Amino acid sequence: MASRIKRGNQARAASPARPARRGAPAVLVVHGPNLNLLGEREPGVYGRVRLKEIDERMVLLGRELGMTVTSFQSNSEGAIVDRIQAARGAVDIIIINPAAYTHTSVAIRDVLLAVGVPFIEVHLSNVYKREPMRHHSTIADVAVGRIMGFGAESYMIALRAARSVIDTPHA
Repeated sequence: MASRIKRGNQARAASPARPARRGAPAVLVVHGPNLNLLGEREPGVYGRVRLKEIDERMVLLGRELGMTVTSFQSNSEGAIVDRIQAARGAVDIIIINPAAYTHTSVAIRDVLLAVGVPFIEVHLSNVYKREPMRHHSTIADVAVGRIMGFGAESYMIALRAARSVIDTPHA
């Protein structure tokens, strides 16, 4: 029998992927391939803000919103899958920019479904203003939502949305 977690006046079943935890909600931010080159790589598309700056801004905004934020970046699909698996039961929500893996990775889709943690897909650029190959996302249909086209601010918007998702009672 599933235990119950009380949120406001609503209760929801606890799953193994989302156990009851005390303290600030935890957010994992996953950055995919080549995002370590932000600020240098195609600044006309991705802007001049470096990944370190985005991560620092997210930590500060997370504190304002009462959440803890941890970031992870890898150019390796397997490392991304491993990190998401490790988040199972340890985070309340994931914000992910799969970058080029957005269009190709069934493995990342599968692990996001397997861990049972809600997630938000984020992109710096508006993928629909880019090459047609970038229009398809393997995770869009299972994401809580997608945010794109606002440069580095896309991540801040996603973090605010994550707070809202966490605060919304689930049946």
